Amino acid sequence: MAEVLLFHHAQGLTSGVRAFADDLRAAGHIVHMPDLFDGRTFESIDEGLAYIGKVGFDEMRERGVRVANELPSELVYAGFSFGVLPAQKLAQTRPGARGALLFYSCLPISGEWALGPWPDDVAVQIHGMDNDPIFVGEGDIDAAREIVEKVEDAELFLYPGDQHYFADSSLPSYNADATALLTIRVLEFLDRV
Repeated sequence: MAEVLLFHHAQGLTSGVRAFADDLRAAGHIVHMPDLFDGRTFESIDEGLAYIGKVGFDEMRERGVRVANELPSELVYAGFSFGVLPAQKLAQTRPGARGALLFYSCLPISGEWALGPWPDDVAVQIHGMDNDPIFVGEGDIDAAREIVEKVEDAELFLYPGDQHYFADSSLPSYNADATALLTIRVLEFLDRV
């Protein structure tokens, strides 16, 4: 059994994100799922990003860090897209991390925007679609490939398609087949970390 801190994407804590967490719980894992938007959800990624921009990206990321401070240190940090910001920061910087699950997004581990090197003892899985205009088009896939190249226990899984939030069953971008495979891989990961 793993204990997971799961951060939602820019459209908020949707019923699809809740359903994903419920699937992990049904497999016996503990899942903490903070609502960084205080109950707000948005119809589009752009609307959600506008809200994040008003509050501030750094403040939003730090909200996630503050949530973690109330929990044990031996966590798996998971994030969907925007939620990767706090999840990856915590996985890379908070002692005791057991693993990281990064969905649709990835930050570099070297260069100007990097949080620093990836810790040697923290396993990571990164999931995205092979033609996602955000994950692929904005370069997150390059950051993911660098992690896989430099970190011993790192995996990148690409699914056929061009959707960004493909594992959120409450959104039109949902892809049931890709999500089923993603869920199998995530549960295998959680069973071993």
